[in-house]
Amino acid sequence: MTKKANLNIAAIVPAAGIGSRMQSNLPKQYLVINQRTVLEHTLDKLTQIQSINQISIAISSDDLFYNQLNINDAKIKTVIGGSTRALSVLNALDNLKKNNKNQIDWVLVHDAARPLVSPNDINKLIDMAVLHQKGGILASKVKDTIKKANSAQQVEHVLETVPRAALWQAMTPQIFKFDQLHQALSDALAKNIEVTDEASAMEWAGFDVILIPGRSDNIKITTPEDLQLASFYLSQTNNILE
Repeated sequence: MTKKANLNIAAIVPAAGIGSRMQSNLPKQYLVINQRTVLEHTLDKLTQIQSINQISIAISSDDLFYNQLNINDAKIKTVIGGSTRALSVLNALDNLKKNNKNQIDWVLVHDAARPLVSPNDINKLIDMAVLHQKGGILASKVKDTIKKANSAQQVEHVLETVPRAALWQAMTPQIFKFDQLHQALSDALAKNIEVTDEASAMEWAGFDVILIPGRSDNIKITTPEDLQLASFYLSQTNNILE
């Protein structure tokens, strides 16, 4: 069995979005929680993973904030992202392929706005992917009752209650073999397939994607309420985010 130590693993952090739902003039990845930006917290988690050899951050071409951060880890580089998350990831994949003499075996993609991800969960995700030789995603089982709405009416009504036993909430990181993700994402975008995350491109291309249970506090900061919750978690001196 191939060991992680023998693999070339890269990470991509798409960070070119503006985060309009945050109701802020700053992109959400640059909002500050506990004296550090969301992006800095996120990168801190990724740099703890010894098996990740390089991290590519896809930023906007008119980004005015990244260079103001105190990021000096040699394995972190930037690349210009695209108008969508999928295009940002593809640009980063293209750049990694062009600028690496050695084959990249696996690539891990993580949301810039998930600063609470557990390093233990990241390592578990990588271990399971390498063990099974299949791409996978961190995910959590749906806990709440799910309702499907009839949106054809002016006021939405419940159409049905959806059984939740087989439902999972997708999170990041998501990890895939480099060449497989590069091909799947390129083909999906070329055919105008809607790509909501990397797993959706891989599913469309016919690959199996395994689900790795992750901590439910690995929230994505999307609204002001999420920012407050993330601040609370990060302020706890004995929170278990290791």
